[in-house]
Formats: sequence, structure tokens, C-alpha cells
Amino acid sequence: MNASTTLIYDGSFNGFLTAVFVAFDEKINVVDIQKNNQSQSGLFSDTETVFTHVEKAKRVWNGIRNKSHNAISNVYFAFLSEAEGVELMLYTYIQKLMRTQNGKYLDYSDSTVLYIAQLAKKVGREKHRMEAFVRFQLTKDGIYFANIEPDFDVLPLISKHFRDRYADQKWLIYDVKRKYGIYYDLDHMEMVSLNLKDIHHNKTVKSDAFAPEEYEYQTLWNDYFKSTNIASRINPKLHTQHVPKRYWKYLSEKKEAV
Repeated sequence: MNASTTLIYDGSFNGFLTAVFVAFDEKINVVDIQKNNQSQSGLFSDTETVFTHVEKAKRVWNGIRNKSHNAISNVYFAFLSEAEGVELMLYTYIQKLMRTQNGKYLDYSDSTVLYIAQLAKKVGREKHRMEAFVRFQLTKDGIYFANIEPDFDVLPLISKHFRDRYADQKWLIYDVKRKYGIYYDLDHMEMVSLNLKDIHHNKTVKSDAFAPEEYEYQTLWNDYFKSTNIASRINPKLHTQHVPKRYWKYLSEKKEAV
């Protein structure tokens, strides 16, 4: 009988899939899968560091996808939730998936299957909100810049939407919570890190980083937003359901309410 083992990976999705490959390939009795910057040794388990191997990760990805397109979406979205202990839950989910004859018929009365599906749904909802609520500001360098601070790591999920929608503009969307961004230079997208000091969000305090006309556009937009509001029809409770207050500091039309 194999000793219980905690697998340590680099925190990337490919790293996680590599860990899953190793666990299946070596028939490891996995007690946990942890990021290398958050790992804690168990009293009764060994640890094994897994180095990311793209080909091994692809084999796991293809194996899950061949079982069910819905399942591979659930796995990726749930992974991006960054929920505590999600790696082990996903590993258990993948084990259950691989045992099924047809991945479409996963048992949703199973607590693990249901948990992963619900988690993926929450991440999907956050993805759609981010696509709707991102507000770009034009910098003096001619780059449209936006800060986001989502509950989940949805930046990899929304980048295609903005590339398709703003293919003729240079833009950078930066996740201030996770300290990385995605930059599009009219040709391709790349991951970047920044040392942000005064570029935060649309507020009354103006930043020298942005073009002067940017604030003129914001004023026009805010005036339009106010003029289209019908005071008698305002429903604050319904409004905050659709536009939660945690997004307001990044919306120029809400700067006076923050």
C-alpha cells in the first residue's frame, strides 16, 4: 500500500494538471495537492515536488475534454476560483469523471461533483461581470488601461473577449489583487507585472499618467449617465444585485458614490 503523499506544484494550471498526471501515472495515494508557496507538511504524509511538464498537462487536459467538454470547463473555472483546498477537490472530481463511462452523466447528487459545478458557476458569473464592468482609461502613452479586483482569478477568462472587442487598440487590464495584468499590443497578448503607485481607479483625484482628454470623456459619460437616470424608478436593492458595490470604485459613473 502506497504511503500518503502531498504533491507540491508551482501554482499554475499546467502545474496542477501535471500533478494530476503524476498521481495517476505513479498510482500515488494523494492526501493533498498544494501550491509551493503555501505548502504545509503533514504529520503522516510524504511530500513530492512536481515540476510542470506541458505535454503531461496536455494529456490530462485532453483526457478530461474527451470525457466531457462541460467537465473541462468546470475544472478550469473552479481552479481559477482559488478556493481553499480546491486542488484536492478537483483531483477527486477528475477521478470520479475518469471512472464514468460517459462524462455527461456525472452524479450531481455527489457532494464533490456538485461543489465543483457550483464553484465553476460562480467564477463564470464573475467573468461576465468583469466583461461588463471593465472601464478603460487612456494613458499618455496611448494605451487603454483598466484596473480590476475580482473575487476570482478571471483575467485569463476575459482576455479573449477584450481582444476581440478592442482588436484595434492597445490595452492593459491589471488585476490589483493578484498583481499581474494582460497587455495587448495590437498583435498578441502577454502577461505583465507593474509597480503601481498612483494609477488606481476612476476617482475625483486625477493622475498624471492619463491623457487630459480622458477626464473630459469621463465627465461626458457621467453627465450622460445622470441624464438617463429616472429618479422615480431607482431601485437601489435591485441595482446593487446587478452591480455590486465592490465594483463601484472602478466605475467612473459611481465615483461620487464611493
